[in-house]
Amino acid sequence: MNRPLRHIAIFCGLLTLALLLRANWLQYVDAEELATHERNRRVQINQFATPRGDIIVGGGTSITGSKAVDGTDFKYQRTYKNGPMYAPVTGYASQSMGMSLLENTFDSVLSGQDDRLAIQRFTDVVTGKDRRGGNVITTIDPKAQQAAYKGLTALDARGSAVALDPKTGKVLALVSTPSYDPGVFAGNSLKESKRFRDLDKDKGKPLANRALRETFPPGSTFKILTAAAALEHGVIDDIDAKTDAVSPYPLPQSTNTVGSEAGNAACDKVSLKTAMQHSCNNVFLDAAVKLGVDKMRDTAEKFGFNEDVYSDAFGDMRAVKSLYPKELDKPGTALTGMGQGSLTSTPLQMAMVTAAIANNGKLMQPYIVDEVQSPDLSTLEKNEPREMSQAVSEETAGKVREMMEFTAREGSARKALIDGVTVGGKTGTAQRGVDVREQVPYGWFVSYGEKDGQSVAVAVFIDPTAMDISREDISGGGLGAPIARSVMKAVLEK
Repeated sequence: MNRPLRHIAIFCGLLTLALLLRANWLQYVDAEELATHERNRRVQINQFATPRGDIIVGGGTSITGSKAVDGTDFKYQRTYKNGPMYAPVTGYASQSMGMSLLENTFDSVLSGQDDRLAIQRFTDVVTGKDRRGGNVITTIDPKAQQAAYKGLTALDARGSAVALDPKTGKVLALVSTPSYDPGVFAGNSLKESKRFRDLDKDKGKPLANRALRETFPPGSTFKILTAAAALEHGVIDDIDAKTDAVSPYPLPQSTNTVGSEAGNAACDKVSLKTAMQHSCNNVFLDAAVKLGVDKMRDTAEKFGFNEDVYSDAFGDMRAVKSLYPKELDKPGTALTGMGQGSLTSTPLQMAMVTAAIANNGKLMQPYIVDEVQSPDLSTLEKNEPREMSQAVSEETAGKVREMMEFTAREGSARKALIDGVTVGGKTGTAQRGVDVREQVPYGWFVSYGEKDGQSVAVAVFIDPTAMDISREDISGGGLGAPIARSVMKAVLEK
């Protein structure tokens, strides 16, 4: 064989070897990844080849379904009941736009393809039954969810509401508005949905999950944490004793002073309890300065700040971090005492702070899925309450509750009161932007209610940007307290 032919033969042999190696690599190494890739049409066809299992809220009410469709490779289309109200919980399952939240996290169970259902699938094949999906049972209380959603939509507000069971960490309500109906783009094809694109471009951000995925300055609701830190570290011992915090309060290392909405005369050198009642800024600024950044941050972290504490429990429902900054100067530390500065929080995080105060200082891990069931309704997994930390002592938590309950009876949280229910609350108005005069503030309200051994903690966040409301009428007590009250009533008055 002459030399050129030998080179060609060797080259062809190498190409053949490379082809064989690549084929074997695809068949044995990449096979699993390719077979389960979300853009593999066969995977998508298989996901919607049978009715999906149900996502269920309290009382056994299914909030999802499936309907048969004609003229497509996809035999079933996902449907939703009260879609906009439950969208921040269910997410969406769409052939064209993929999946999110619980639909995504528990897709293998809902579509019947989970490895734990292998025996069930084999039995169905033998008996001639179609593949069946399992169910996801949530902790959501439908009455609490409805109360929160109705309250926010009645205001036509961008906002969120979260309700927790302080003793267990169960998420009883999780609402974000404006919302969307996942059913409008569930579809039965892979063609990108125009309706989804329109929602994505909407300035109101209906696809955003404000309860979990966006952070905001918590404003005066954070004062309950500042008060807890001051009591826990001995900066303040007696909640009824007058302080030396003057109003307006001079920021350290600055010529600026901070006043209070209640007026300087009403807040000058008042006690911690009175400061909570009237939301006096000076006492909490002074407490934060005396505590120092390390003790303030340490207490905040015990309540869940700066940690991805929800990842394991929430899966795709995980929340973004709420941040207490690592490095702050004295003026910055002072401002965090009143929930401002570079401090940020999700509504879920402020619900957790309130829940821990209501639960004698014990912070429980939030969870939204109570049980996962196989198609025959047997339990695949069951969540149990889990303690995250003892954020503050029982004594400290008791003193903060005393102040919050006084604030509900005699202060700015009166609109949250419920006959026959022990209620503690705290209002919040959070400034934003560099020039606070040009942007409307956020409204916050946190509260807890207790009756006959049962309790609930609520956080309500309101962004009034799109509302027809004057700046003077924006307050957590005026806007958020009635919503919190209706949510607490829905949980406790059964």
